[in-house]
Parts: sequence; C-alpha cells; structure tokens
Amino acid sequence: MSAARRLRDDFAALVAAGERTDLGRAALAIARIAYPTLEPAPHLAELDALAEGARERVVAARVPEGAAVALAGYLFGECGFRGNQQDYYDPRNSFLNDVLERRTGLPITLALVFMEAGARLGLSVTGVGFPGHFLVRVESDAGSVVLDPFFGGRLLDVGELLARYRAFLGPRGDGVTSLPSDVLAATDAPAILARMLRNLLHVYLDRRDHAHALEAVDLLLVLTPDAPEDVRLRGLLYERLECFGAALADLRRYLELAPGAPDAQAIDARAARLAHAAAAAH
Repeated sequence: MSAARRLRDDFAALVAAGERTDLGRAALAIARIAYPTLEPAPHLAELDALAEGARERVVAARVPEGAAVALAGYLFGECGFRGNQQDYYDPRNSFLNDVLERRTGLPITLALVFMEAGARLGLSVTGVGFPGHFLVRVESDAGSVVLDPFFGGRLLDVGELLARYRAFLGPRGDGVTSLPSDVLAATDAPAILARMLRNLLHVYLDRRDHAHALEAVDLLLVLTPDAPEDVRLRGLLYERLECFGAALADLRRYLELAPGAPDAQAIDARAARLAHAAAAAH
C-alpha cells in the first residue's frame, strides 16, 4: 500500500468519530503529507507537557475567564508561541508537529494547541471560525470569552470583534452595528480539519507543488466526498501527474455531481481526451 493510501485510510478512521474526533491525532495525520513516517506519540506527549506546565496557574485562577487568560499567558508568554507574521504561507505553519517545535503557526494551528492544552486541563474550549481569522472561545456558566491565539492569546471584547467583522466586510460593513450570532459559533472538529487542509492546499497550489496538493485535496475529500470542486481539482491534479485513469474517474464524477456546471462541456471534452490517454497507457 502506498504512503498516500495509508494516510488516507488512517485519516478516514480518525475522522469517522465526527465531532468527537481526536483533533490532535487528526492534525498530526495531516502532517504526514510532509512527514510520511511521523509518529504522533512524541507530539501528543508535548501537548500533555504543555498542559501540565500551565496546570498550577490555571487551577489557581478558579474561574474560566481567569483560567483562559492564565493558559494564554503560559503558552504565548512563557512558552513563546506566536503567529508567523514573517512567513505566513510557509506550509510548516499548518503542521502541528512543526508548530509545537518551532512555536509559530497560523491562527488555526495555534488555536488547536490552545484547545488541546485547555481540554487536558478541563476547560471548555471551542474553535471559532471567525471570518478571516480563526479564534477560540472559552465557555463558563457566566458566559464566554474569546481569545486570539495568533496575537498572543489576547482577550477580544465585543467592540473589537465588531470592528474586525466590519473590516472583513469592507464597505458593506459600514452600517453593521452588531455581530451576527453565527460568526462566533463553535466550529466542530471536521470543519477545523477541513479549514486546515484548505489552507495547506492553497499554499501547495500557489507553489505548484502538485503532488502535495493532491494529498491535501485527497484528505479533504475524506471529509466531504461529494464536494464537486474538490473532486474536479483532484482530477486535474491527477492529470498533471499523469495518473490518467484516476483523473478520468474524478472528472466523470465531477460531471455527475455538477452536470450544470459552467465548465461541464470543457470537462467532458477533457475527459474524452483522458479516456484515450488512459487506453494508450495500457
């Protein structure tokens, strides 16, 4: 079995739990795109150690808001985790093992470190797919607090969140006076993993790294197997890599999923050419 096929099967087994997916293990599976022989145990132990390092101050805080601030202070202060503003599109920012080692990453991978450490300490932490910038939320009986792991884990009040949302909307945000409830909704594990993979996919596509882009979209299709655009993209990547039979199967599947797509005629013609290429390869 190829390393890519083994990775796909292992990832599928991990995410079969849906919302109960072990995010740490699944994120480390994603890292096997770049590190095929990666073993998760040392990196999971590092998450355990981070939680233990923060335990005393988190327990002393007593209330969830204070505990969240204490954990953020430990991770982003003492441990030095930070957003990679110098090289945001470095693919290593998307790999949990690299983030743990280098102490730098994207908003979503730094949020994942915070979430995993917080879960080990009994905090109710959820990821928030805020438009343009992933955040975390810590729940309590008295409400919740929102933090920004990319910028030192700082607390964000409603005013700053609204300002960020309006900036994201651009001119359309001028008349917005309150946050829609859905922008602070919890993001479940499959959606977090999909967002991580899509970030990585875009990096690889920009670099024209077709082999690694193929692995990223292949894992995306484990999460959303009937996403037409991802099926189409995988087919085109297979074609680039001269895997004509696999490319043909995906492009035909795309036409089944999106028969009325604007490019359906062009893809149909492409599939016909691939059928000839696949036949010639045999």
